[in-house]
Amino acid sequence: MKELIEEIAKALVDKPDQIQVRAIEGEQVTVFELRVHPSDLGKVIGRQGRTVESIRCILGAAGMKVRKRVTLEILD
Repeated sequence: MKELIEEIAKALVDKPDQIQVRAIEGEQVTVFELRVHPSDLGKVIGRQGRTVESIRCILGAAGMKVRKRVTLEILD
């Protein structure tokens, strides 16, 4: 799942070496924290948050396959 987030983010940003993904495992949900370079933040979020919502939708579908709830947070 972490690799999926990294690959999607690398395709969107100008500075792919600045991407950091951290997973926080909980009992019922796994939270992934995505950190990108500040200049790439708008590219990951997209217009009115459409891009990040699409990424979250993909993660939700992938999480259903492994029967885990997954959320994505974008950090500054």
